[in-house]
This record gives sequence, structure tokens and C-alpha cells, in this order.
Amino acid sequence: MIEKLKEIIANQLTVEISEIKEESSFKEDFGADSLDLFELVMALEEEFDVEIPSEDLNSIGTVEDVINYLKNKGVE
Repeated sequence: MIEKLKEIIANQLTVEISEIKEESSFKEDFGADSLDLFELVMALEEEFDVEIPSEDLNSIGTVEDVINYLKNKGVE
């Protein structure tokens, strides 16, 4: 799951996979704005077949936040 997640982040935010660390912040490290994050969430929902409600977006600021969120939703 983590490798696929990194692939999606790299594609959506136009960053190198090697730059993506668990502690990386989408806004500070990758310069993502709200539209970038919305598109990233849509790609994650499609890939991992989960629904991420907009009210949950505030709790997702780093790659690690996404990993934990997906694990809590039952994604392996």
C-alpha cells in the first residue's frame, strides 16, 4: 500500500518518489494547495476504494497521516 501511495502522490503533486517520506507535509514540503489535495484525495479514493469525507481532510497533513487514515479504513 505504501509504495502505491507514494506513486499516487508523485503523480498528483509532481514530485519524485525518492522525495516522499512519511513525515513529509503536503503543503510545506510539496507546495500542495487545496485543489492539489482535493485531486490527491480523489485519486486515493479511487485507488483504495475508500471514501474520505471533506471534514476528514483537516486531519490529513502528512504522508503518515494518509497511511494511518487508510489503515484505519481497513486498507492493507
